[in-house]
Amino acid sequence: MSASLGRLTQLAASAYGAPSPACVVTAPGSQILVTIAARLLLPGRAVILGPTYAEHARAAAIAEHEVSTVSELAPLGDADLAIVVNPNNPDGRIVSREDLLAIAERQRAHDGLLIVDEAFMDAGPREESLSAHVDHANIVVLRSFGKFFGLAGLRLSFALAAHPVAALVNATLGPWPVSGAALAIGTAALGDQRWMDDTRAALATAAARLDILIEGTGLENIGGTDLFRLVRTSDAPRLFETLGCGGILVRRFPERPELLRFGLPGPEADWQRLEAVLRS
Repeated sequence: MSASLGRLTQLAASAYGAPSPACVVTAPGSQILVTIAARLLLPGRAVILGPTYAEHARAAAIAEHEVSTVSELAPLGDADLAIVVNPNNPDGRIVSREDLLAIAERQRAHDGLLIVDEAFMDAGPREESLSAHVDHANIVVLRSFGKFFGLAGLRLSFALAAHPVAALVNATLGPWPVSGAALAIGTAALGDQRWMDDTRAALATAAARLDILIEGTGLENIGGTDLFRLVRTSDAPRLFETLGCGGILVRRFPERPELLRFGLPGPEADWQRLEAVLRS
């Protein structure tokens, strides 16, 4: 491991609360980590708590697992591979740390694996993170750099796992897993604790303001994190078009046409523009 990669790994272990740097894998995005982790097991039953981010099901299928999506926790403990996004995308659902550890314990009896994608945990209830518990050999936690720092194009993420598991994943990625730019920017960002604390406070304030705006215009706010809010309205298709014509992009869901996901506006002018379009 190069000195620069080692430094970034140490900072990631500290920032995310991993047991040690030996439990951290640095990678060019979470998607490749899900596929590699899924291949640690022989093909079996993969169960995903949903509805959620669709790419995890695709990654499990690539690893030749039989994939199903469930809406309750109970079936996860019997799965060979269980995947939970926590906080969930797009509704912000939280599964408690205790419930996740109970699932991992059930899986331990048949050598199953629990993957918890904590891409949005930097802006969520960090006390529910499993980062400190990855020394259990059957838990892999994914942490995304780009969501919180707003640098998705940098392609930087981390897997936290027991040392033997982390070593296997590191060996698969090879000695140069991320770019020099990702190493430099990730090191500067994860080393700036004051910025992270200030940003969490600013995001919470902005999310509360977005709640007031959404609810004040008659839309149903059904969840989210401090980075986004999920809205339900029977008029979602028309609202999507109206917002788009006003230069405001929101996420729609073809399989759930009544839902729209709003990100946080940026400068004050963006807030004013969003309010004007919603009130129109």
